[in-house]
Amino acid sequence: MDASPDTAGSPEPESARTDAIARHGRAMQEFMARAVLFQDAVARAVGLNSTDLQTIGILMSGGPLTPGQLAAEVGLTSGGAITAVIDRLERAGHVTRSRDPEDRRRVVVTAEPTSLMPRIAPVYRRISERWGEYLETLTDEQLSFATEFLERAAALNVEQTRELRAPIS
Repeated sequence: MDASPDTAGSPEPESARTDAIARHGRAMQEFMARAVLFQDAVARAVGLNSTDLQTIGILMSGGPLTPGQLAAEVGLTSGGAITAVIDRLERAGHVTRSRDPEDRRRVVVTAEPTSLMPRIAPVYRRISERWGEYLETLTDEQLSFATEFLERAAALNVEQTRELRAPIS
């Protein structure tokens, strides 16, 4: 059976969309894996482990947190594991512990960006410049879409991470 000239060689619209969604899924999986490996390489380049770098990042983006809140965000136990991370980061000058100004009974942990930024900024600056070069090639609409996509992806990752860490009942 011969295909008509206007459809020869072109996939069915639904098949093309299914293929595009599958390709997107593979690209997202690859991006997420590479992002984790990149963050690990950044941590090692500045003398940290991945958990310590992510802990500092969470504190820098989210502000001061109690050790319990920080443990929940990082995915560690609120006892010894987070205490060891905080102790290590405090000794290195990357975080401080202080009394919560709103509830003096609580302790909050705060990032000290001036301690780490001189070493880490050049590493992030290189990739930021490369991304900046690429983003300059996008239209305003494409840039807006890309930003919305990443914001939504981050929110979904937060949601799914919390769900995965929730106690099984």
